[in-house]
Amino acid sequence: MKLSLNTATVWKQWTLAQAIDGCARHGIPGIAPWRDKLAEMGVKQAAKAIQANGLTVTGLCRGGFFTAKDWLDDNRRAIEEAHALEADCLVLVVGGLPAGSKDLGRARERIQECISKILPEARQAGVPLAIEPLHPMQAAERACINTLEQALDFCDALGDGIGVAVDAYHVWWDPKLEQQIRRAGKQRILGYHICDWLVPTRDLLNDRGMMGDGVIDLPRIRGWVEGAGYSGMQEVEIFSEHNWWKRDPDEVLRISKERYLTVT
Repeated sequence: MKLSLNTATVWKQWTLAQAIDGCARHGIPGIAPWRDKLAEMGVKQAAKAIQANGLTVTGLCRGGFFTAKDWLDDNRRAIEEAHALEADCLVLVVGGLPAGSKDLGRARERIQECISKILPEARQAGVPLAIEPLHPMQAAERACINTLEQALDFCDALGDGIGVAVDAYHVWWDPKLEQQIRRAGKQRILGYHICDWLVPTRDLLNDRGMMGDGVIDLPRIRGWVEGAGYSGMQEVEIFSEHNWWKRDPDEVLRISKERYLTVT
């Protein structure tokens, strides 16, 4: 089985230590911690527990937010943490418009400049950086890279040591998705995240659906990703204020595993 738990899926219920234990008990071989939970547990203790349970760290969430004042120091810390966890990649949520700005083009230029500044340090640490395009609804405040094509253009300009995280929730709508996944290929696809798009969606950030409960054709996208050469894990990442964050986390993991086996 190639399933990984992004700890956002049980963010309200579990600490990182509990999530590590939960993955081990449910036979889920991968985990992708968020840095707030990692800080609570401590990097050394988390790395030890993850290794002791034989888990693969499919990604560390997150670096990026290059419009923040402390972006450089924070991203350097994130690289160090990803290295300590032996993470497959450090996921970059790049940030949106600077405060008071409406210049989207300049914001994207700044992001490329910032990534180019930290990329040599990431290469030296052996930490691949994964740009995650976010849905256009989040362009202003969270990420102004919104399509796989944009992210791959950045990768082409920046060179080795950088790729993309393909999150089905954010890119399923893109008419160029199949083409751009093929373009990314084995070298550039560093992660694949799954959940579902609910209709209606009550909260554009925190109302993601469990796989099979929405409108995303997950088997088709998985076929494209694997056809492009990706052989890593599928990482379930569900932000769910109204549903899954209110449930028993063992139930969430059990259903995630069932849906991974039946509908993705």
